[in-house]
Amino acid sequence: MSDDDYCLIDVSRPPKADGPPYAECVLCREPTEYPESYKGVTLCPVCEWREAERTSCSG
Repeated sequence: MSDDDYCLIDVSRPPKADGPPYAECVLCREPTEYPESYKGVTLCPVCEWREAERTSCSG
């Protein structure tokens, strides 16, 4: 059984930016890895990791 079979949470990610300007993190306002033109929720790597920990499947 793979992790994909066990965890049913589907998280889509915005495309990575090739360079500045970067979008701000919606939680801490730090620069993210995503383009400023992306419409939607963007998180910096630290907040993204914390959110993944918070919402991860337990087992």
